[in-house]
Amino acid sequence: MTGGRWLLVGGCLLLVGGSSMACRGPASAATSDGDARLKPSTSSSQPSRAGRVVLNAEQFAQVRTETLQPGRQTDVINATGTVEFNGDRTSRILPPVSGQVQNLHANVGDVVRQGDVLFEIRSRDVTAAIGDHLSAHKDLDLSEKTYVMEKDLFEHQAASKIALQQAESDLAKNRQKVQQTEEALRVLGVDVSMVDAGDQVPSRMQVRAPIDGTVIERTVTNGQFVGSDTAPLLTLADVSSVWVTADVFERDLRNVSTGQKADVTTTAYPDEQFSAEVSRIGSTVDAQTRTAKVRFLVLNTGRRLKPGMFINAALHLPDAVDALTLPTSALFVEEGHSYVYFEVEPRVFERREVTTASGGAERVRVASGLAKGDRIAINNVLLLRQLEAASVTQ
Repeated sequence: MTGGRWLLVGGCLLLVGGSSMACRGPASAATSDGDARLKPSTSSSQPSRAGRVVLNAEQFAQVRTETLQPGRQTDVINATGTVEFNGDRTSRILPPVSGQVQNLHANVGDVVRQGDVLFEIRSRDVTAAIGDHLSAHKDLDLSEKTYVMEKDLFEHQAASKIALQQAESDLAKNRQKVQQTEEALRVLGVDVSMVDAGDQVPSRMQVRAPIDGTVIERTVTNGQFVGSDTAPLLTLADVSSVWVTADVFERDLRNVSTGQKADVTTTAYPDEQFSAEVSRIGSTVDAQTRTAKVRFLVLNTGRRLKPGMFINAALHLPDAVDALTLPTSALFVEEGHSYVYFEVEPRVFERREVTTASGGAERVRVASGLAKGDRIAINNVLLLRQLEAASVTQ
């Protein structure tokens, strides 16, 4: 009995010693910045389960961790998009009448001022409008004389009241017709005073620039006949400002409002920021990307922003807040959910779902799922995910 007891006690001591030896190993975080591939673990000190991964000393040496602490954070919403012409400062020149284009002065790339003559159209419509105006004036002169005569006869009881009223009605109609023909001439760009003075007026209509801008498209040539239903002959755009349309994630829309300031950068000018502000927020969200279109009005300093350029927009939220943030490298996404690996004890990590809010380019703000003092892995998270999956299937 005594010998058996010693054997049993000795076996227990051996087991305890073995367990103690199995638990030894370094438990400090590595400082390496590399993302070297972690080797699969052949043994661990704890059983693995879904959501948990246990690292050996060699694996743990390749993982960097960070303890979350609140800090002053100015939120920034980052978005990508493209440059477009400012639609509010773009003008498409349509032919106002049918005819032949003459004296075309504008070429693509030309800068024009409001009121500059772009081209002329020789048109029978102009000739007809001048004839209608001259005819209306003759009718007006006749109706004025008739009215004066009928009024005199009525006062001397030589004409009926009905005749006088008819003369008044004809006079009013002809005055209105003259006003209409004058307006038609003004629309066609014809000097009404020259027509009324009896001067010879050419049957050409001058087409002038409605805005200051640059000719960005031309579809007509000198001598070409055009109709009033023709597509735009010229397109002008004021490029002193442009539109930038960017995709903003659905979760960030609550922090976006018209008038907010933003900075826009491009790959062409990476060291230069262009001032912008939100001018319009889209009314729909794309079902696939979960983003909405947000339009920025951008001051195009030096005319360097060109339509079609890709841009990055940084929308600054107005107030800085104390918040927990974590590096974007600590996050990974599965089936639309964001996760991090949280260190529950030395060398033992558990996958934890988190929600994040807008932040900078390298860090995001923690909305839920983590607290001050929590320690998380900030590199090799996808490889940790592979080790977790492998350990569960073993």
